[in-house]
Amino acid sequence: MTASVPSSPAVLLIGHGTRRAAGVAEFHHLAERLQQALPDRRCLSGFLELVDPDLPKALEALWQQGFRQITALPALLMAASHVKNDIPAILNAFQAKHPGLEITFGADLGIHPYLLQVARERIESVEAHFGPDYARQETLLVVIGRGGSDLDANANISKITRILWEGMGFGWAETAYTAVAAPLMAEALERSHRLGFQRLIVFPYLLFTGRLVEQVDATVADYQRCHPDVQAVVAPYLNAHPLIVSAFLERLAEAERGEAQMNCQFCAYRTPIIGREDWQGALQTTDH
Repeated sequence: MTASVPSSPAVLLIGHGTRRAAGVAEFHHLAERLQQALPDRRCLSGFLELVDPDLPKALEALWQQGFRQITALPALLMAASHVKNDIPAILNAFQAKHPGLEITFGADLGIHPYLLQVARERIESVEAHFGPDYARQETLLVVIGRGGSDLDANANISKITRILWEGMGFGWAETAYTAVAAPLMAEALERSHRLGFQRLIVFPYLLFTGRLVEQVDATVADYQRCHPDVQAVVAPYLNAHPLIVSAFLERLAEAERGEAQMNCQFCAYRTPIIGREDWQGALQTTDH
């Protein structure tokens, strides 16, 4: 007797992976909340690296369970190389080897109103640290993004900084990155110090804990030791807030309506972009 094919597509939540057990636990907590929001759907997690199951194993598990339709959602904040190259290469290769399988790839979380609301809450949660004389217009906000070679993804972090700066009424705001893109965190903090602000909030625009969050904490601690006259606090990162789950549900619905779209306007593979002109028409490759 042939097993019945599930009527609804499986949902595959794709994480990057980390060696930090706490970060893996946070990812799984988010995945559990997504499953709770979709009680009639099969939700499974897969990772690009460092954590089992890796993406091909997760896909194979769903195939063996009878799923012939899968909606894959990247649990990544921005569409950089992982979303543009690595994950599609793995999904396409697996689909090519399994006739009858249809994989729909959702969009990254991107600049989403829900995530901006979470960011505001995380920043507000540390403002009491400054005491009764605290004023936002006398405070500097520094937003930290991951940073990479994708100019569009880096620019999105700057846009988020601007929205939080103007929307919340800070005296000034700066954007910095953990790696690759300039300015790096330590450089940005030292440069911002010259502005003379005595209060500083650093917000890591990161989804889960891990090496990068530890790097943010260590960099701010070093800055504080060098400048004890300044009050510097690190706001919590995004994590598995209910609005994050809601954002994933929106991305799922968009994907299954056929509305998940990559930002091709600034795709350096399609059109010349300042500083990346040699990328136009280049073969999109992956290390995964």
